[in-house]
Amino acid sequence: MPHFIIDCSLDILHQITPEEIMNAVYETADSTGLFAPNDIKVRLQPYQYFRLGDNKKNFLHIFGHIMEGRTTEQKAHLSRQINTRLAELLPGISFLSINISDFEAATYSNKALINPENKNKDRHFGL
Repeated sequence: MPHFIIDCSLDILHQITPEEIMNAVYETADSTGLFAPNDIKVRLQPYQYFRLGDNKKNFLHIFGHIMEGRTTEQKAHLSRQINTRLAELLPGISFLSINISDFEAATYSNKALINPENKNKDRHFGL
């Protein structure tokens, strides 16, 4: 946790590498101090086919999913920091956006939580 899923138009990857985009998101999220570095996950999915408004040629949107418990101010700061960093890397982009949503701890499960040896229900157990 957290997961940052990047959707972008394929042409963005002709301007900057996927690694540069993912590293910018990872490093910026890490710099906020909200997450343990080993917990941050970033994925990128380019789209060849999409429809935008008139005279708009490309886009990048990030869906940030984080465990509940951060304040609205912390989430707003996180989204602004990531958006600012990407705007520096992609100054001519038509659409650049991000939203942060919370995972509910009560409904979250992972491999560690179902491990029978994890008596304390630590979601980082064995990692």
